[in-house]
Amino acid sequence: MSNPTDFYPGFASHWIDTDAGQIFARSHGAGPPLLLLHGFGETNIAWRRIAPQLAQRFTVVAMDLRGYGWSSAPDSDKGENYTKRLMAADAVKVMESLGHIQFALAGHDRGARVGMRLALDHPGRLTKLAMLDIAPLEEGFGDGNLSRIGRAKFMSYEAPRPENLIALDAGGFLTDALQSGTKNKNLAPFGEAALAAYAQAFNEPSRIHAFCEDFRAGEGADREQLLADKQAGRKIITPTLLLWSAAHFPAQPSLLEVWRDWASDIRGEAVDSGHYLAEEAPDAVLKALEDFL
Repeated sequence: MSNPTDFYPGFASHWIDTDAGQIFARSHGAGPPLLLLHGFGETNIAWRRIAPQLAQRFTVVAMDLRGYGWSSAPDSDKGENYTKRLMAADAVKVMESLGHIQFALAGHDRGARVGMRLALDHPGRLTKLAMLDIAPLEEGFGDGNLSRIGRAKFMSYEAPRPENLIALDAGGFLTDALQSGTKNKNLAPFGEAALAAYAQAFNEPSRIHAFCEDFRAGEGADREQLLADKQAGRKIITPTLLLWSAAHFPAQPSLLEVWRDWASDIRGEAVDSGHYLAEEAPDAVLKALEDFL
């Protein structure tokens, strides 16, 4: 897949061998390592508005999750190859391959779920964890998430029904998902170049299947693993920052309070933004991350 726009000038490109095939990442900077993980419908370029600034203080690695962007999309059935546990293992492999045994992680949406799983499965790996705009379990929390919940439920239905329906108008499906998630319900926060890159990475049958498998895992194995963790009393022990959309989550009860059942050391704040915090409110997200990290 070619891309005429370089969203990360000066960043190195890496294709790293993992159990999923090759995982793609960009890296740059000096200082403590920091891994950035994107959300649904996007790729590593979701961080383009803050990654260069973060690279002035950190060694930044922006990675495409398996099935997304330029990373391999392994075949899968019923979500078996798209669990967050496997995606977390990809992240560990990528960072180890780049020389980072311990690292900080900032994840948005699906990437935040991978970060949560990594923190639970590999607590010694993470120095700090930042999660952007998710509730602990897949179904979400707050009326503002109903459209996203419906889309996630639809994509988790048994194959190939969602894949076939999405393929009828993959571009329209992606555009609707992105637009409906923003505060002002428009595509302005993304810009034409990023939207073109997202569309290019979305409109391909194996990718569409991968995205659906991601959500099938979220409704199946991922949820089962989290409920087992909760029953066993396991918590995230990594110092954690939570940032969430003021437009999508209610003021009370606070999303932060919901997360205290899952994380022993957590702080956070609402951001004046829709779901895509790093693209809609990059200055606020950058400040929050720099202060925390």
